[in-house]
Amino acid sequence: MWFGGGAVREIGGVATTFVRHFSRERAVNVRKINPRVTPQEASSIAESLYNIIKQHGPLSVSNTWNQVKEASINGLNSKTHMKIMLKWMRGRNMLKLFCNRVGSTKKFLHCTLPEEPQTEQSKAALELQLQTEKPSMKRKKRIK
Repeated sequence: MWFGGGAVREIGGVATTFVRHFSRERAVNVRKINPRVTPQEASSIAESLYNIIKQHGPLSVSNTWNQVKEASINGLNSKTHMKIMLKWMRGRNMLKLFCNRVGSTKKFLHCTLPEEPQTEQSKAALELQLQTEKPSMKRKKRIK
């Protein structure tokens, strides 16, 4: 029979893929994280956390918490609150979370997004490019 072996395996493979796909838990929408403080206080806490991560390089959550305790940031109540603030900052594209694999273990690190500083040379080059792209005012003569 032509439908005996191969077709049953294909249908079973599709079913298992279907079940595996829909049994996964959805990712957290980090844009809708509630920082549990007023927006002004959240922005000040986020600024101080950003400065700590920027100064000390990519940090894990536990290392970030150690740095926060040393810096004594006002407004952070606990390590859990700091984790919520880090998620809130990721949702606003202030931080990036990446995975560093070491053997069979994974280490998740927070880092700041790379900034693109505009130097005077790049500004001058941009102005020069804009000046050269101006349309000329001369009209072409028609040949009869």
